[in-house]
Amino acid sequence: MHNLIKFAVAIIVATSFWISGVATADDGYGKQKVVYHINYDDPKQQAGALRNIQNHINAVGAENLDLKVVLHGNGLALLLEPDSLENVPKFKFANATDDMTAKITGLKDQGVNFNVCANTVRGRKVDYLNDLYDVDESDIVPSGVAEVAKLQAEGYSYIKP
Repeated sequence: MHNLIKFAVAIIVATSFWISGVATADDGYGKQKVVYHINYDDPKQQAGALRNIQNHINAVGAENLDLKVVLHGNGLALLLEPDSLENVPKFKFANATDDMTAKITGLKDQGVNFNVCANTVRGRKVDYLNDLYDVDESDIVPSGVAEVAKLQAEGYSYIKP
């Protein structure tokens, strides 16, 4: 009888470890803080970066992710409206096409923040209200590279797709 009780307790303990292991597996990756750094203007590469971001959200879950995209230099081409290219000649590309803006809006709806470098806005004479897609004053940071460094110091993982 004593061995039967030991066996039953062993089964209960083993089952509880198995159940707790399943619960941990269901948690996936857990909470994450991530900064994606974009300072290039190639439209295919930028579209790839947006796919990476969406795949990241799909894997981790928007509720488990604090994700920021920092854009500076040529990276602002991601948000530059095609009609604005002639007004802002320091850019080769204006990638805020209908397809790209739909992806950006979808990411923003999932909690992704897009931060824009004030130095680039000022230096390239960009009118953020008219030339950039869906950017307001609160999206502008003093310096793109300084923002990336600040976020890393705050525990954000750095990704450059």
